[in-house]
Amino acid sequence: MLKVTLELMRALERGEAAALATVTRVAGSTPQVPGARLLLTTQGLTGTVGGGRIEHVTIDALRQTLDDGQPRTVSHHLARDLGMCCGGEMEIFVERAEAEPTLVLFGAGHVSLPTAKIARQVGFDVVVVDPRDEFNTDERFPECTRVQMTPSEAYRASAIRLDPNTYVVICTHDHAIDEEALRCCIAEPTAYLGMIGSKRKVIRVFQRIQAREPNADVRRVRAPIGLDIGALTPDEIAVSIVAELVSARRGGSGGSMTLDTNQIPDAASDS
Repeated sequence: MLKVTLELMRALERGEAAALATVTRVAGSTPQVPGARLLLTTQGLTGTVGGGRIEHVTIDALRQTLDDGQPRTVSHHLARDLGMCCGGEMEIFVERAEAEPTLVLFGAGHVSLPTAKIARQVGFDVVVVDPRDEFNTDERFPECTRVQMTPSEAYRASAIRLDPNTYVVICTHDHAIDEEALRCCIAEPTAYLGMIGSKRKVIRVFQRIQAREPNADVRRVRAPIGLDIGALTPDEIAVSIVAELVSARRGGSGGSMTLDTNQIPDAASDS
């Protein structure tokens, strides 16, 4: 079990998601005991829940959970359901494990301040990149990692990690610096890449980037950033931005959840 734990820790340190199966209940003759675990990562499988058909169906469940994020329970009578020689029953809980996502926030200005605060509250590990020491301070960004460099400096020094568990928000005080940050990130495999700005600014930045880098995929950039909630103040804009981050992380549509009252059956028809 120690080997499973160590491999899970390595996967999380790499910023990868994993799926973990744990035997939670057994009855009768079974090939494993409660607490036995099987881990699926990008590196393969570690551990065992007993081998044979029960292992095969558990691996299928691990793959499903890694794909959709939903926990599930594998429960079988080994002989009757799976044709195994063992005549007992096993229950196995399968769950997804992932590291806390990182939000790389380029800029330490008036919109970044509430964005960092709200992002921390919903589970993001926040990294603030801004060379201005009067803005990028512990007092303004408590519990955040602060990188006092320009975007290019931070990128070249590998001071920021840009991987599939990283979300990037570009929100600096200068259009040229926004463009610099976008150029650094656009080819990286981040989970989310967004930039603040008007539609006119976004179009101009995209045109300049594609002129210099024809293969740059600007289609993956969320810009203008955030969900359309009519935000005006910095705090409201921060809510809009973080709402889009959560939507991207959880696979939400970003639309309203209000029930269409026209679809409610007439009370008389149910009686």
